Amino acid sequence: MPEPVPVVIVAAGRGVRFGGPVPKPVTTLAGKAVVAMSVEAMAAGGCTHAVVVIPRNAEHHFQPALAASPIPVTLVEGDETRQASVRRGIAAIRGLAGLAGARVVLVHDAVRPLVPATVVTRVIRSIREGQVAVAPAIPVADSIREEAPDGRLTIVDRDRLRAIQTPQAFDLDVLEASHAYTAEQGIECTDDLSVCEAAGHPVSLVKGAMTALKITSATDLDLAHAFLKLRAGVGRHSFRRVLRHRPFAWFVKRNEVVPDVIRSPR
Repeated sequence: MPEPVPVVIVAAGRGVRFGGPVPKPVTTLAGKAVVAMSVEAMAAGGCTHAVVVIPRNAEHHFQPALAASPIPVTLVEGDETRQASVRRGIAAIRGLAGLAGARVVLVHDAVRPLVPATVVTRVIRSIREGQVAVAPAIPVADSIREEAPDGRLTIVDRDRLRAIQTPQAFDLDVLEASHAYTAEQGIECTDDLSVCEAAGHPVSLVKGAMTALKITSATDLDLAHAFLKLRAGVGRHSFRRVLRHRPFAWFVKRNEVVPDVIRSPR
């Protein structure tokens, strides 16, 4: 059987900056939930399973949004921090029988729905070729200034700066051990690439994409709509056609142990 490639999709944030009556990842973009578009993007690039980490008691929002996923989906309740939520996602992967042979794992922000399939494929290939932690990145386009406490500004050479995106890809053993290390040491990181770096592992970057923006505000949602219109106008798309329905594997509550055998609800 082909080696499984799971992705942990982080959707457990509160979305304070975005607002609205529903979690930000289930907000619709062109008639489809943002989180559903993110799962499709990961599937188009080579991921075989998705573990979606969601807010507590929010499964009623996410199950309908992901009902037509092209790959099997497992919902897992998140924790208080992003790092702790990703750890729960990794634990779910370790407990799923169909993922026992997984060596490569991706971690993706649910609110980056427009990642091209080529970027997903690129990070997976990098791990298979020997890297242990890799992220897509793009050059910083704006002029940058660093402001000192006294208000003085210093020019920063933007040619050496990169904006880090997701999905980030990892050797699963390395990511799991790195999360255990940072949790034990009380080290807080902004992303999983930094988690591995804090644990002493080398990290690398590959080419990202301007369209892989992170939707954190209503303005970002408008920009995503504009990207979609542009893509439709030139006849290009980033996702595979959804050819078949894949039901949910399981929903894992916060204090439950992930079962060895996962049964799909009928």
